[in-house]
Amino acid sequence: MTTWLSRGLVFAAGMVLLRLVQGTLINTYPTSAGTISVLLLTIFGIGALVWGFLDGVSDARANPDPDRRRDLAMRWLLAGLAGGVISGAVVWLISLVYHTIYADGLGPEVTAFAAFTALTVFLPAMLAVSIGRWWVDRGRTDSSRRRGEDGSEADVFDVVRDDDRTGPIPPIPAAVAAGADYAEEYPSQVALAEREEREAQTEEISAQIHDEADRIDTEIDRIEGDRDPKS
Repeated sequence: MTTWLSRGLVFAAGMVLLRLVQGTLINTYPTSAGTISVLLLTIFGIGALVWGFLDGVSDARANPDPDRRRDLAMRWLLAGLAGGVISGAVVWLISLVYHTIYADGLGPEVTAFAAFTALTVFLPAMLAVSIGRWWVDRGRTDSSRRRGEDGSEADVFDVVRDDDRTGPIPPIPAAVAAGADYAEEYPSQVALAEREEREAQTEEISAQIHDEADRIDTEIDRIEGDRDPKS
């Protein structure tokens, strides 16, 4: 808020001063009214040009990426509207006691003349913002260049070409592509440990099954032995 409001207050004060000088000069040189008005508006527009150029330069330096730059259009539009409304109201108040200044009623001053003041501020400022950004970007290297870790510049396409020099990518084995188990040619330590653990579990299960089978055989022999004396 402070950015556009401060600009609006500055240009409101400038427009009030311009209209005071305009009224005095036109009363002194009535035949040159058109020249005086154009000259004063040109000076007023130069102020917006200079400030807009500085805004564009500072924004381009702070944000080298154009997609990340600030929305200066809305800032300057609000500044122009604020300057127009404030200056129109102030000029109308001054015209009540100082009749040399040329002013209309309060309504036209804060609407029609405010819109004219907003355009007088907005258009030169945005033109200067574009020029300022272009002036900063012109001094930079092309966007397809980048700096290496050692500070030397390298082209992004050179990096791609360097990747191509590493050789072709080895084909994926058919077994892996089909989803089948693919044995590692050089298993890692973790894989060896997991394999040994699985083998140990398998041996333990086999031993339990063998012991259970022996216990069942023993139980069957005991039952048959108990039946023989009775028969």
